[in-house]
Amino acid sequence: MTEIRCAWAKLPLDIDYHDKEWGKPLKDEQKLFELFILETMQAGLNWHTILTKRENYRQAFDQFDPAKIANYDEAKYEELLLNEGIIRNKLKIKSVIKNAQAYQKLLETQTFVDYIWRFVDHKPIINEYATISEVPAVTELSEQMSQDMKKKGFSFVGPTTCYAFMQAAGLVNDHTLDCTFR
Repeated sequence: MTEIRCAWAKLPLDIDYHDKEWGKPLKDEQKLFELFILETMQAGLNWHTILTKRENYRQAFDQFDPAKIANYDEAKYEELLLNEGIIRNKLKIKSVIKNAQAYQKLLETQTFVDYIWRFVDHKPIINEYATISEVPAVTELSEQMSQDMKKKGFSFVGPTTCYAFMQAAGLVNDHTLDCTFR
């Protein structure tokens, strides 16, 4: 049987990500935080760019340890700005630190997994789109997530970023109907 993938998965790195990660329900605290941070870094760029730099991000941001990131000082921020292996956007780097701080604060009352998954009542939403062009960039749910995350102190969490995160983490399954990985 020939494997059919969603139309966006064309390059080897994208295919590997599509086949092994995208749209699969993710409920591991550490991996969910990593994916969230990567999605915020992707804002305005394409996902392939982020995937090619993923290992560099892991190294630069202490394997996405939120407790460490939340305590980054000005010297660490300046070091990150000089790191050619990541996207050196001042606002995005500051947002990673801010998001780690908001994450740490959130942990005082609940896990990040419980917080994120409550938006879909802890069950993935299975959409049935025939083509990738039918898949929305924003939904009412991603608008709600965006607003709530902003209230909790997170940044770079617009509704488009939130929806991309929901897709990536499997809160919504937007694999097209012909995709054999559905």
